Amino acid sequence: MDKAQAVDLVRKALWFTILISSPALILSVAVGLFVSILQTTTQIHEQTLTFVPKIFALLAAVILFGPWMLESFHDYIWNLWGTLHEIAPH
Repeated sequence: MDKAQAVDLVRKALWFTILISSPALILSVAVGLFVSILQTTTQIHEQTLTFVPKIFALLAAVILFGPWMLESFHDYIWNLWGTLHEIAPH
């Protein structure tokens, strides 16, 4: 494996990580922003109010996007396994 292959492999792995984690992160940020706006307008600053909706949002994201995440992860691993003969030294 030369440096270009190693860099490409790491680049693909990082991009895949961002792609897989983005639905949960985006949903969590949206719920956090909504709760923060709600807390600001009502002036209720309860700490548990920020965590509980985020937990439910992450659970919903895993339920909604879980099959897609698993299928994408499965395809990525199979592609990685298929190119292993090119990556590994002989």
